[in-house]
Amino acid sequence: MTAISNADTSKTPRRRAVRALPAQAINWSGLHANGIWPGLFLAAMVAAAAYAVRHLPGMTTFSPMILAIVIGIAFHNLVGTPAWAKQGVTFSMRRLLRIAIILLGLQLTIVQVIEVGGRGIGIIAATLVATFAFTVWMGRVLGVDRKLAQLIAAGTSICGASAVIATNTVTNAHDEDVAYAVACVTVFGSVAMFAYPLLPGLLRLDPHAFGLWSGASIHEIAQVVAASFQDGQKAGEFGTIAKLSRVMLLAPMVIALGLMANRTARKTNSGAETTSARPPMPWFVLGFVALVGVNSVVSIPTEAKVWIVAVTTFLLSVALAAMGLETDIRKLAAKGFRPALLGALAFLFIASFSLGLIKLMG
Repeated sequence: MTAISNADTSKTPRRRAVRALPAQAINWSGLHANGIWPGLFLAAMVAAAAYAVRHLPGMTTFSPMILAIVIGIAFHNLVGTPAWAKQGVTFSMRRLLRIAIILLGLQLTIVQVIEVGGRGIGIIAATLVATFAFTVWMGRVLGVDRKLAQLIAAGTSICGASAVIATNTVTNAHDEDVAYAVACVTVFGSVAMFAYPLLPGLLRLDPHAFGLWSGASIHEIAQVVAASFQDGQKAGEFGTIAKLSRVMLLAPMVIALGLMANRTARKTNSGAETTSARPPMPWFVLGFVALVGVNSVVSIPTEAKVWIVAVTTFLLSVALAAMGLETDIRKLAAKGFRPALLGALAFLFIASFSLGLIKLMG
């Protein structure tokens, strides 16, 4: 009996190990019920619904990214995001987002930046830096949380929702802050999209100047395209190029924020021996820059570029859908009116500052 008992005991760990191996393998690949696939599928379905809604009358002016986060928020607050989707939703907000931002590099080339010219790039860069600094400063004046102010600043000064979620990789703000910032840049970017086409004659802007103004100050790429082409083909094309050049500045901005966050963390933790946590550096931005370089020296077929743009937009939409699936609207309402006021002031600043530079520099 003793021998049999010992034999059984010695075999038991092996049996447990054999049983455990398949579960671990499935868990590693994310294929079982608690892996990334259920939540990833849910976020993708929300993104697909955004594309469907975009075909409805009056909705074509909104990008699928914006609609995705709105539908995600509605689903989370009306139905509730199930617990089994948590891992996949988190994956979509983090890893999938980084992949999409890297792919954004394939939409830009150095030649496009050269076409804007030194004066145009100077106006765009000065506007970006001034708007970001003004928004963060005004956030302190209004008492808006620093991380939320940085997200609104990034979304207003660079490229809307994409900049907000890219900047959050170093600010690590709450999901509700990200959703609030995206809402701000969406609302005021939409105001610009409808208001700007009414102003070229009043402000005496030729197509080149109007395109530069649109590209340097309107929030989302889709909003720039919609507004600038209202003043003709030349204004539309130059506005799009100016906006893409502005998007390129996303990389140095996020890297700079990461460096500042690391410096702040070192100062904060200098006297604490037990604390070693540091904000992550956005190394994926280097992938973005690398693909800009690739796109500048390698001729990618037009058909392939169309697919790349479509895939990138869909991945960004999935990431924002996941953000919506984690956003509690009650927490958004609790933030009050001041962040919205900050978004409005940032919009007015970027519009007037960029216009002033364009007029001043001819």
